[in-house]
Amino acid sequence: MKNKLNAVVTAICLLLVSNVNFAQAPSLGTSAGFELFTTVGAVSNSGISQVTGNVGTNSGSSTGFGNVNGVMHDNDGASGQAAADLLIAYNQLNAAIPTFFPAPLLGNGDTLVSGVYHITAVATLNSNLYLDAKGNPNAVFIFQIEAAFSANANAKVKLINGALACNVFWKIEGGVNIAAKVFMRGTIVAHNAAINMNTSDTLEGRALSIAGAVAVDGVLAYIPTGCGSVILTGPPAPAFASSGCFAIFSANGSVTNSGITHITGDVGTNVGLTVGYDPLYVTGFIHPIPDGYTSAAAADLLSAYNYLNVLPNDIELLYPAQFGSNLVLTPHTYLMNGAATFTDSLFLNALGNVNAVFVIKIKGALSTSTFAKVLLINGTRAKNVYWVVDGATNINDNSVFNGTIVCYNGAITMNTGTTLNGRALTTGGSLSTAAVIATSPSGDCNTLPVNWLYFRGKPVQKSILLEWGTTNEVNNGFFTIEKSMDGQRFETITTVTVTKGIENSGHQYSFTDLQPYSNTYYRISQTDKDAQKKFYKTIQVKLGISQGITVLPYVQGNQVYILSSGAKPGDGSIGLYSVDGKKISSQKILLTKEVSTYKIAKTLSKGMYLLYIESHGENVYNGKVMIQ
Repeated sequence: MKNKLNAVVTAICLLLVSNVNFAQAPSLGTSAGFELFTTVGAVSNSGISQVTGNVGTNSGSSTGFGNVNGVMHDNDGASGQAAADLLIAYNQLNAAIPTFFPAPLLGNGDTLVSGVYHITAVATLNSNLYLDAKGNPNAVFIFQIEAAFSANANAKVKLINGALACNVFWKIEGGVNIAAKVFMRGTIVAHNAAINMNTSDTLEGRALSIAGAVAVDGVLAYIPTGCGSVILTGPPAPAFASSGCFAIFSANGSVTNSGITHITGDVGTNVGLTVGYDPLYVTGFIHPIPDGYTSAAAADLLSAYNYLNVLPNDIELLYPAQFGSNLVLTPHTYLMNGAATFTDSLFLNALGNVNAVFVIKIKGALSTSTFAKVLLINGTRAKNVYWVVDGATNINDNSVFNGTIVCYNGAITMNTGTTLNGRALTTGGSLSTAAVIATSPSGDCNTLPVNWLYFRGKPVQKSILLEWGTTNEVNNGFFTIEKSMDGQRFETITTVTVTKGIENSGHQYSFTDLQPYSNTYYRISQTDKDAQKKFYKTIQVKLGISQGITVLPYVQGNQVYILSSGAKPGDGSIGLYSVDGKKISSQKILLTKEVSTYKIAKTLSKGMYLLYIESHGENVYNGKVMIQ
């Protein structure tokens, strides 16, 4: 009877105990927004550390930090509230009833399940410590260490079976010293003691002290996600309307190119001339002189800039001259109050949210080093990244840049070898490119009711036969064919009405130009019944050089089909190049008066390539082919 009574009393007591005794996470309050914080003491950094989260102290100063992906709070209202909230969290952790009593040496390959672990002596983490959630994402791990704590070099806390760093807590009643190259997970709360982290440490968690200095040296430290944390989305994206169709555009200034530049998107200016762009390498419309499209784009670009300009910032990056340097940013609106110098790499981390938006506002010029890189990680997409520059922009050689650049009354220079996954747009200033690749996002342009299959041309004696195919013609009105001697100034030569039939079936069209130039550029556009007009592409046909050589524009597998009935038979060669000019393959061929089939490579990825054919020492064909 006595034993039964004891069991009942024990059960009642357990029910009355606070939930924190069952290894439940404490409430961090506003201190959860801090990556590095102390209630009393200094917070300092040496070396280049990458910190995501707020940094500060409520009684002291923060020194030695470069750009931080968070807000610096020293002795202000935010630090005062964080200090109060941190004390509440400490008391909850301290009051948790232990469920396990391990030895002071943690790690060495051991695996621990969720619970409250109580250690009375100085504790050390060595090698690997596995925390196993057993498939429960709400599993909480609390370590109560009643003395100092250290982690040996290269030690690692590893989370398995659904364990999350946001559910791991280290309550330590003494100094914390993390040796070099340690991967620490969880929120560290030190009571009346300092926290030291060394070179190449990684902390997925927080380093918080009730009273004691916090010092880091060349570390990567970031607030863990999950456990009900806010999902970062960034600000609403701007609307570019018609200006979004351009990859390269100036509302007021010349647009020029040198070298072989590949553009996906429109190119143009609303004041001045657009020169130097080869239509063969532009998938879009080149506007050689201002027109109705450029006028609308100029107005729409200014509206987009005005929206971005007044967008309130979440985080100010305090050291614009040290921008880049492997800094990691998350979805926010950032501000730099001065000219920015971008060196090395910048990581944009969407935290798994593919719709997250990044806005980076620079109140001054922007320049990059050579080989500078904007790197997108964890779901970030270039279409959701926006750069607002109040000044000139210079993207140096061989850089990789992601996002739409909007310059306010500043020139944009993109140098040799630059790759831009986005747009380069300026409200006023010249824009120059030199052998670059620029690819505009496609989502901003209105899709017209035609799916294009092909547009090609070939010499037939002294004429040029133009052929094109479409499908899904809904509300289509007519096609317009234009030609040019230089690829810049075009004249309309005909309009062709659509064929009647089933709207979603295939349609084939043709037109013969009886008076072509020896080297003719052709472009085709489609106008629907609502008067909306869209250009498809520009092609080049050489009457003299390519006469008698026909190459099917679609390559099946790795084979190309050549008809050389009108060419001079004999030895020749065929070469295949990528669109950025790199040779993929070359071989000798024998031109005959029959259809010949050649294997141009062992294996090829789908996409666009450049094909060159020579015979008797001269170029007899060059053009694009599509690998299906």
